[in-house]
Amino acid sequence: MFHLKRVSYLKNLREETTDFLRNKRNMNKPTEGELEILQVLWANGPATVRSINELLNLSTQKEIGYTTTLKLMQLMVEKGLLQRDTSSRTHIYAAAVEEQSIKRGLLKQFVSKTFRGSAAQLVMEALGQHQASGDELAEIKALINRMENDKNKDI
Repeated sequence: MFHLKRVSYLKNLREETTDFLRNKRNMNKPTEGELEILQVLWANGPATVRSINELLNLSTQKEIGYTTTLKLMQLMVEKGLLQRDTSSRTHIYAAAVEEQSIKRGLLKQFVSKTFRGSAAQLVMEALGQHQASGDELAEIKALINRMENDKNKDI
């Protein structure tokens, strides 16, 4: 009997550990709604739930309730995406993650899953679906030149 309890305990422990590690890896990967909140904070700086909710509602056709925004932001604090200042009556929230860091992570995941890790396929698809302006093409060429120069320095 003791052996069966121990096997069951070890199996549950392994499953809980696997779930924890899986969830930990996804902690800083924001959902679509979380990303919208982060974008408001990155653009406007620290703010209250009410002001964030109002800004979100300006950019959507379906109204988002205050309590929905509040709950989502509370979860984001737990995930480490936001910081909350509770020193005054109205709590002030700020992004706890850098915009570039989130963009890099999301893009890496997107390229990996959608284009099997090929940045070239991503660029060709994007340029094929979008009429790039002369300025955008010049910026892309300059980036390629910088990358080639950096690669040649390493040789």
